[in-house]
Amino acid sequence: MKRAFALLLLLAGCVAAPSSSAGNAALYDAWRTQRSHVEVTASGVVARDLGTRSGIRSPHEGFLLHLSGASGRGLTVRVEANVDFTGPLPIIAGAPVVVRGEYEFDARGGVIHYTHRDPRGRHPDGYIELQNKRYG
Repeated sequence: MKRAFALLLLLAGCVAAPSSSAGNAALYDAWRTQRSHVEVTASGVVARDLGTRSGIRSPHEGFLLHLSGASGRGLTVRVEANVDFTGPLPIIAGAPVVVRGEYEFDARGGVIHYTHRDPRGRHPDGYIELQNKRYG
């Protein structure tokens, strides 16, 4: 029984996460086809810190994410994080980052928001992974 449990734990750790290449390709495709309300996971580097500003309900911290790899095709998107959920983010230009959230199209690259848990349960939980820590 202990061996079966140990094997189950080992196999659970081997389940592959979605590759950043596939996530970036899906995000690029959503931008290219001008689709919104698309759940995405994307990776790249922080291109620029946009700072914190007041939002409709709470402050939001933003940054520009430059997608990594050939599948991102050089696209840069804006990321918005609700500070009430994520807390302050240690945003540093050039830092690697992974973002999960909802993509909304605009001609400049679009925006990823809902990068946190959704207390109303309307969206899958999002997150921002930055400097080996998950926020959201």
